[in-house]
Amino acid sequence: MDSRERVEKALRFYYPDRVPRELWYLPGIEMFQKDELDRLLFHYPNDIVRAPSPYGVSSRASGIPNTVGSYTDEWGCVWTVAEPGVVGEVKHPPLADWSALDSYRAPYEILNQADADKVNAFCSTSGHFVLASTGVRLFERMQFLCGTEALFMNLAYGADEVLRLRDLVHDFFLEELAFWCQTDVDGISFMDDWGAQNRLLISPQLWRELFRPLYAEYCRMIHDAGKWVFMHSDGHISAIYADLVEIGVDALNSQLFCMDIEALGQEYRGKLTFWGEIDRQSVLAFGTPQDVSAAVKRVNAALGDPAGGVIAQCEWGLNVPYANVEAVFQTWMEMGT
Repeated sequence: MDSRERVEKALRFYYPDRVPRELWYLPGIEMFQKDELDRLLFHYPNDIVRAPSPYGVSSRASGIPNTVGSYTDEWGCVWTVAEPGVVGEVKHPPLADWSALDSYRAPYEILNQADADKVNAFCSTSGHFVLASTGVRLFERMQFLCGTEALFMNLAYGADEVLRLRDLVHDFFLEELAFWCQTDVDGISFMDDWGAQNRLLISPQLWRELFRPLYAEYCRMIHDAGKWVFMHSDGHISAIYADLVEIGVDALNSQLFCMDIEALGQEYRGKLTFWGEIDRQSVLAFGTPQDVSAAVKRVNAALGDPAGGVIAQCEWGLNVPYANVEAVFQTWMEMGT
């Protein structure tokens, strides 16, 4: 069974030979711990690989990401990086003054120059499940563009500018997804961090009114192209788990250890694939390999099923010991999955 078949069997609940694997890592791991990264991937290779970036050059982008200092992304958002190897934070949103929205344009030039042949050539030679890492992050991109505080205030007051901004970003992301849907990738991913530590960042009712219909449109487009829907969202998002299942998310990456893992398993096992994860706030960062192994066993007990529905995933952050990340995948293997 090759990696592509293994992942698809897990997504279909059709008895893969083992749980598929995927390691995420921050840029700093590749920058400063490349030998350890290569060693881990040699012993526990990924079943999911990412398609190469096909995007063109933005007229607004400048600087070098993930290095100390500032850089500007393709949307014109200025990021500040305080330590090497991390993404940083947007300190200078281009729409801090709402009047700038009237003349603002999304970076369609990166899509007009996008190279589908590059993606398809990669897919044709890979036995892995190829996942597209898109830039689609509707809620977060809105924050990057106008500032987090301004966005939350205007959401609370129901300002017209928020809906205009949402629709501007959404229209661009529909074009981006349309590009990926015409490629040979197996799955397409998008993301948005919707949770605080113990609740949703906005009311579930407001989320359902303003954002659920747009995510549903993404899912329909991806499924109509015959591809799998992968979504990531940090924080405590149990309030919208049912919504994400209903709109068609196939694999969901969420911070399980912020929530009641056993309750999630009782309600949603067999309804979607749990795409990781293992606690990176506490266990991976500060625990022992034995603590990590116990966390993996808890996830397996609550969510695992021989039929599928689980992907062994974790994120390797800065200052996380190699032994802890190794323990994640070693434990999955020792359990025979």
